[in-house]
Amino acid sequence: MSFIAEYGSVLLVLACAFGFFMAWGVGANDVANAMGTSVGSRALTIKQAIIVAMIFEFCGAYLAGGEVTETIKNGIVDAEVISPDLMVLGMMSALLAAGTWLMIATMKGWPVSTTHSIIGAVIGFAAVGVSTDAVHWEAIGPIVASWVVTPMLSGIVAFGLFMSVQKLIINTDDPFLNAKRFVPLYMFLTGFMVALMTVTKGLKHVGLTLSGGQGILLAFAIGVLVMLAGIALLSRIKLDVEADRTFHYASVEKVFAVLMIFTACSMAFAHGANDVANAVGPLAAVVGVIQSGGAAEIAAKSPVPGWVLLLGALGIVIGLATYGYKVIATIGKEITELTPSRGFAAELATATTVVGASAIGLPVSTTHTLVGAVLGIGIARGIGALNLGVVGSIFMSWLITLPAGAFLAIVFFTLLKAIFV
Repeated sequence: MSFIAEYGSVLLVLACAFGFFMAWGVGANDVANAMGTSVGSRALTIKQAIIVAMIFEFCGAYLAGGEVTETIKNGIVDAEVISPDLMVLGMMSALLAAGTWLMIATMKGWPVSTTHSIIGAVIGFAAVGVSTDAVHWEAIGPIVASWVVTPMLSGIVAFGLFMSVQKLIINTDDPFLNAKRFVPLYMFLTGFMVALMTVTKGLKHVGLTLSGGQGILLAFAIGVLVMLAGIALLSRIKLDVEADRTFHYASVEKVFAVLMIFTACSMAFAHGANDVANAVGPLAAVVGVIQSGGAAEIAAKSPVPGWVLLLGALGIVIGLATYGYKVIATIGKEITELTPSRGFAAELATATTVVGASAIGLPVSTTHTLVGAVLGIGIARGIGALNLGVVGSIFMSWLITLPAGAFLAIVFFTLLKAIFV
């Protein structure tokens, strides 16, 4: 206890700095994933993407981020086996390790998983620095399974959405008219799906609990509002005969660009709900231990403070604004050529998969999910539409991420122990 009493304020400041650094990495690497399809398909400019991310990432983190934060904070390691001193130093080293790996990956333009970076780091410090008994190994299985399941699932959903767009709109006698007819239905689906997860799972954190029926009804109403707002925006888009001469589907893609504003918002929300936990979870654990004077079992049960979520959200937005362009280029331009109609299918498929995972508290990788969706689009267009060299280097960076996070966490944990203990 004397260790935390002696260095409490210093440790808290350092933990906040490391948490901010990790959040910066999440923004630079992971939010870029969320926005890459919108910017790559030219539906949004980089400035507009940052504004959308600022609003909806924060809403997702604050309203719906609690479930996954609990998994990162308590689900991977056993707070009762690890002493409070080692818990504080371990979670700090995990934040610093994951942040460092994300910075390296972002400089290379690799879209890696922030979820796997932090999980690898937490496992690394707990298994090597404390004891193998300190890790909830049974909790790792579903997380590892999600590496394969989520990209496949989002790829299948994206493939289906893209084929429905082809059948209902693109391959018809009047694509523009059909786009204006069917795109509002896709807008309804986007609004309904994200709202359903928020109202049934997320609003408990702000003190509002709804029954299943009430949640579905409210989500349906929000979906209708989103659809009506979309119809109002679509009414302004007119057939551009001149542009259609250059590219046959130019007017149709303008309709999908409006839809992509909605899917970009839902994507940012879904990402905030799932991935803000990566920066906030370990920091919340440190704050809980220090504020409870070293009682890890009390800290494990303590809620995530609002200011910790705010710090995470701020770090994420600054990360996207300062360095996000590197990974945006990889996702948006280098895997396969994206247009608004293709980008929409990838984003809605990803948001659906991530929102579903957040609802059951499973920390899936938004990166893997989105890359899976973009691959699904590429496959729908034919394997030749994929840049297989880029896909290969992305897969390699995925394999390295977990061990890299673990190795760096062990190094930083050893250093922090040498300094403070």
